[in-house]
Amino acid sequence: MITVNIRYTGVNGAARAFAEEMSASGTVAAIRAEAGNLRYEYYLPMDDPETVLLIDSWTDQRAIDAHHSSPMMAAIAALREKYDLHMAVERYVSAEDAPGDERFIRK
Repeated sequence: MITVNIRYTGVNGAARAFAEEMSASGTVAAIRAEAGNLRYEYYLPMDDPETVLLIDSWTDQRAIDAHHSSPMMAAIAALREKYDLHMAVERYVSAEDAPGDERFIRK
């Protein structure tokens, strides 16, 4: 699994308005329905009202590449421009076997 964290930052509530429009327009639902998407969720940091965090997880790079080459990306890019957002991106690859970590995780 590959997880991408994207922090969208704007001014005057732009990042939150972007996330709300992504959801209201059906774009979030469409992304969640794409083959290989495991998670697509927005979060609001408690100490930064001008930032929204997107956690976006995919089965593999092939699924991400298909998403990035879809026509939906043009709509997402246009919304980013509309709200004049800046992005910081972090990418993580799951370690399926993390020996010893189980004892620290409460389920």
